[in-house]
Parts: sequence; C-alpha cells; structure tokens
Amino acid sequence: MTPVPFSRQIAGLDAPGLARRLIGARLLVRGVGGIVIETEAYAQDDPASHSFRGPTPRNAAMFGPAGHAYVYRSYGIHLCLNVVGRPGEAALIRAIAPDQGLEIMRTRRGSDQLCNGPGRLTQALGIRPEDDGAPLDGPDLTITLASSPPDLLVGTRIGISKAQDLPWRFGLAGARGLSRPFPGSENSLHE
Repeated sequence: MTPVPFSRQIAGLDAPGLARRLIGARLLVRGVGGIVIETEAYAQDDPASHSFRGPTPRNAAMFGPAGHAYVYRSYGIHLCLNVVGRPGEAALIRAIAPDQGLEIMRTRRGSDQLCNGPGRLTQALGIRPEDDGAPLDGPDLTITLASSPPDLLVGTRIGISKAQDLPWRFGLAGARGLSRPFPGSENSLHE
C-alpha cells in the first residue's frame, strides 16, 4: 500500500488545525530532528501573518503548495521554519523534542539548549534559506504525522505585536523544552 503524501494528509486544514495536527509529528532535516512539541498558526486574514498583505517574493512559499516549507529570516538574524497549509496559511514550528542527531545539533548550537525556540531549532537542524519552498516529504525535509492526536496545551501566540489574543499556540502536554511555558499549565515544563 502506497503511503499518503504529507500534502494530502494536511489538505484542507485551516491554520489552527494544521498547527494542532503537527504536534506529535516527527520532523527530520537531513537525518537530524525529533518530535514537534510546539507550534503557532498564521492565517491569511491575520494581521500578524506574513501573508496578510498578499503574495510577495519574500512570502511566495506561503502561497505555494501545501506540505512545503516556508523559511524566512526573523529580525535579520534567525531563520524560522513554517509548514504551509492552505494558500497564505502556515504553522510555525516553535520547538521540537530532539532525539536524532543530537551531537550534530550540539555542535551547530554550541550549547545544550537545542530546539526550544524557532531560531534555536533551525540552527540545530541546519535549516537553510534555500529550504524555502521545499517539500516536507522529500529527501531533505520530512514530516511524519503522529498516528493519534496527543494531549494539547493551548495558548496565545508569543513574540508578535498584532493579534496577540488569538489562542493559536499549541504545545504537547507534559513536554520539556517548550520555548515558553503555557500560562496556567503545570504540565508546561520549560528548559
């Protein structure tokens, strides 16, 4: 039986649905990675989203095929990795629980804080600007969804100045290594 392509598995999910679905998925970048434990959703009609004003050369991947990467540079410093869903919608990968290629990640980071935050995560995984638009079921970048939905933490997005009140940040309940704790959650262990 032929496996269903990642793009078809997420087809039709809105941005929050995609961000929720990615929790518990396995993310591998050139053989290095782990389990997705924190995401944030960004929709086209969302003033905090890069797609809010429509397509540009910088955000073209957000309007491309579902199941591809949208990689951008934040504050001119850190790369961020997003999963494209419906046109103009994506889910930011904020943190993973790393479990494959740990020594490579430690060398890249020069630290034991590996993947608890979008900039740390992309540095540890070796995400490159040229990964923008790459399929997430290809030879270099792969996401394998969890077979069953895990218990989730839900909160408002962080690190943005617009639409801060939307409950579009999701985390794996009980996970260590989130970028920040979820308010009011004792399960939200933070490293």
